Amino acid sequence: MTGHGASPTSADASASDVGSPDLPEHVCHRAIEARDPRFDGTFFVGITTTRIYCRPVCPSRRADPGHRRFFGSAAAAEQAGFRPCLRCRPELAPGRALVDAVSRLAAAAAQRIGAGALNGRPVASLASDLFVSERHLRRALKRDLGVSPVELAQTHRLLLAKRLLADTTLDVSGVASASGFQSLRRFNALFRDRYRMSPTALRRTSRSPGRPSGTTPGVGVEPSGEPLRLTISYRPPLAWDRVLALLRRNALPGVEIFDGNRYGRAVRVDGLVGVVFAEDVPERRALTLEISTSLVPALMPLLARLRRLFDLDAEPAVVDAHLEEGGLARLVRRRPGMRIPGAFDGFEVAMAILLLGGATHSRPAPRRRRRIADRDLVHGVVEALGEPLQPGTHGLVRLAPSPERVADAGARGLGALGVPERRATAIADLAARVARGEIRLDPAGDVADTYGALIELPWVGERLATVVAMRVLHWPDAFPASDRALQRAAGVHGAATLRARAEEWRPWRAYAALHLWADFYEGGA
Repeated sequence: MTGHGASPTSADASASDVGSPDLPEHVCHRAIEARDPRFDGTFFVGITTTRIYCRPVCPSRRADPGHRRFFGSAAAAEQAGFRPCLRCRPELAPGRALVDAVSRLAAAAAQRIGAGALNGRPVASLASDLFVSERHLRRALKRDLGVSPVELAQTHRLLLAKRLLADTTLDVSGVASASGFQSLRRFNALFRDRYRMSPTALRRTSRSPGRPSGTTPGVGVEPSGEPLRLTISYRPPLAWDRVLALLRRNALPGVEIFDGNRYGRAVRVDGLVGVVFAEDVPERRALTLEISTSLVPALMPLLARLRRLFDLDAEPAVVDAHLEEGGLARLVRRRPGMRIPGAFDGFEVAMAILLLGGATHSRPAPRRRRRIADRDLVHGVVEALGEPLQPGTHGLVRLAPSPERVADAGARGLGALGVPERRATAIADLAARVARGEIRLDPAGDVADTYGALIELPWVGERLATVVAMRVLHWPDAFPASDRALQRAAGVHGAATLRARAEEWRPWRAYAALHLWADFYEGGA
């Protein structure tokens, strides 16, 4: 029931093109009739009479069911000859957790393409990064997503450009560059061909007095150096307070800050340095972002990393319902919309987890002094090995230590900063292997290989390796069954018993672990 590669001439047939077998056509119709935000971004609907595709939450008058075609991605809709709606704006829809929907290779390739892997690079380079042939990569994406690598990259670039034209004051050449286009002429030509209008015409339409409510106000990049302001959407509910609490556990001082509902951090992306702030606006089902103007040329990879950091592509209705059926209904009702805190930078988070011994929540009182000592230890490592941020902004004064800097310090240098010997050896070994490219700490990496490399490090073990996989690889089925707190929270004894109990929580055992930890350490609060 996929049909993603259908030609425009066949689009008038009443057919379903949803790329996920768990979304039959009648479910899509119901979601559209209800404008259910829980399905936002999980599919798109093309209207055959207008040749426009929309989100399920589009406020426009609903089309007759016989005029609807369903697609699993914006790229598939555009490949079939549809152009994005100017009212509901498909570029603002939350993404899909591809790891649950397609093959591992297609998911890894799609993640990297969405982060700009083909901006200025050929498909052959991406295939080499993924250790497959170019032909095999093209075949996998066509089979699972219905589009070629170049077509998928073009859709990502065009949709980002559409956002920037509508929501910022960047000039057209700046929009083209920030969206990953290497040529302004190519950008203009592709935009006209795909969207039937010029970029400047879209900007005039977006600025018109009749602009619908609910779209993002454009503040943009001003000559005074005001930050770029954008939103990134999610499917509700979102337990934002829980996300911030979990991120705070392994936060690096001076690199990350927390101010009420607001999160900020210093970043380096593709050699560019700046700061970014995020805040939840639940009534709009989106996070608002403030981004340094210095980061605009790296906007595509930056936004991709932020979506992973906050787990914004999760489908909480699906995850929560599954865990409720698995016997965790009481916990899910207390914390609906739980998300897995990801990693903006994989090595940064892995290092923090190893420095802190894998802590995920507040420790009971008898161990609080050790926790404070560990936090002081992290502060010392960041001060010594993190590059100063010039100038500092709102308490963000350093970049996270890079694997190269930590590898250069070595176990001896970390030991001089107070890191216990075995921990120092593990962190130094990990840093050296990441710096040499032997271990890749990002969600596109192979989970089994990376986990195997982590567990071989001295001192690390199964529990810490799994916690790193949960956050750094953003693996939804990671589950450290040897963790004593999880065993107690689940009311079982031993790792084998807990693994057997957790089988019914697959493939989202990581979310179950977060619920169990929260219940154990916070007393059900």
